Amino acid sequence: MKVHGYLTIVFGLILCSCNQSPQSTTVTENKIETPTGMVKTSMNEKPEDKTEILNLIREVLKWADSKNSIDLLPVVADRNDSIYIGFDFDALKQNLSKLKNTNFFAKEFIENYNQIILTLDRKLKANEFEYGPWLVGDMPPFNFVSDVNPWCSCQDNMDWKSVEIEQINGNEYIWKWGGLNQDTHQSWKDYNYKFKVIKVESKWKVSYLDGFNINEIKK
Repeated sequence: MKVHGYLTIVFGLILCSCNQSPQSTTVTENKIETPTGMVKTSMNEKPEDKTEILNLIREVLKWADSKNSIDLLPVVADRNDSIYIGFDFDALKQNLSKLKNTNFFAKEFIENYNQIILTLDRKLKANEFEYGPWLVGDMPPFNFVSDVNPWCSCQDNMDWKSVEIEQINGNEYIWKWGGLNQDTHQSWKDYNYKFKVIKVESKWKVSYLDGFNINEIKK
């Protein structure tokens, strides 16, 4: 009788454990609706943060594409207006102030842009560029604001409202074009642009944009 009772208890425990679902280790996705569409969020990020970051990058792109943006290369030409010899530091200071006043950008991004211009100014004055002096009217002889728009690393764009974002790791994201149909060229579908954000006093701000990578510009 004791053996029979023991076996009954063991069999009951086995049945109980079989009825329990195994714990999932898969990161699932939620979808939240915004005024312009659906946003996918992973379980390790807050939906409200994802929405705020999406709105932030869209606003940055719209601002950069507007008349309120800045002249990224405030260059100075020589007396003959034939070659560029440096950068206007007063105009640079105005650019830095405008970037700050948008409330879109963290100090890391603003200082990075400042260092880009200071680096280009030094290299221009020292004639360190491979293709020689920068002639007025020619494309820049360096990898910044040359053949593509650094805000998007593109020559053409769709409506900024169609931008979607995807978290890569922590505060690192990519943005890409959403709402594409079957007839859309594959290049639009393959496109993505890396950026980073940081929270400053409860507000998300852009701390890095891939088109402003100073290490690439120094090459």
